[in-house]
Amino acid sequence: MSETMLAVGAAGPNAGLVIPALVQRGAHVRALIRHPQQTDVVRRAGAAEVAIGDLTDRASIDKALQGVARLFYIGPAFIEREAEHGVAMVDAARSAGVRRIVFSSVIHPVLTDLANHSAKARVEEAILDSGLDYVFLHPARFFQNYLVSWQQVMQSRVLAEPWSTKTRFSRVDYRDVAEVAAMALTDDRLVGGTYELCAEGVHDSEAVAELLTKILGQPIRAERIDPVRAARGHAPMRAMFEHYDRIGLVGNALTLTAILRREPRTLAQFFREVATGSYQPRKKSLGTEPGLDQLKSVRR
Repeated sequence: MSETMLAVGAAGPNAGLVIPALVQRGAHVRALIRHPQQTDVVRRAGAAEVAIGDLTDRASIDKALQGVARLFYIGPAFIEREAEHGVAMVDAARSAGVRRIVFSSVIHPVLTDLANHSAKARVEEAILDSGLDYVFLHPARFFQNYLVSWQQVMQSRVLAEPWSTKTRFSRVDYRDVAEVAAMALTDDRLVGGTYELCAEGVHDSEAVAELLTKILGQPIRAERIDPVRAARGHAPMRAMFEHYDRIGLVGNALTLTAILRREPRTLAQFFREVATGSYQPRKKSLGTEPGLDQLKSVRR
């Protein structure tokens, strides 16, 4: 495809997965990064062009959007004034002549008491008002979130999360989300749609710990840590933890299965990849963390 596509968040561990998914479909990708030292990361992922900019700097965004026909947008997690920055991106895209925007939003953006959800609803509204072709992606919690605490879980054998061990969640591998994003940007089948993206299975922390126990061959137990203390004074995060403590987030896998025309990746498959060191997007960074063989040698 000859049209230039801009990928926002291109150096991120999750949004960065969209670049290779696009390149596989023959897209010409311009990667938006914040720091010049991230250039090699996005180049290795397949970006043909690199733009350096910041969501808080409209001039840099306008420059990055020059000549762009299609845009992948995702807002940084818990960025201040997330809705404001997202709305500004939509306005900049419209002014630049962008014709299509694929927005990686969140499952259940109608949860108005959760700032990280309701902010995305405002961005969706701006996109609907813009007249651009659009696709809204509503992914569940990412499998990749477990990478943050993987080393700690491996060493302590405790899956500690700031919500009830009985709280149920749907989850998704962001590689599958990236594949859907690439489809939405490169063909017309998904245009004008809003898609809830979940893998099969709804698990609470106890079920996840049991799954890890089977895969690792060592006992892992689930533990609730105080959500107020875990939030460390960050009000939006505290609200999210307290909501999860009571309710969780549950969706359905039918939509993602239908779009991919295959079964989505499962949480068990993801854990096996990480445990054996074969999870490619983070393989190098995980290399210094305990692997499956190392875990078996950890003392009780």
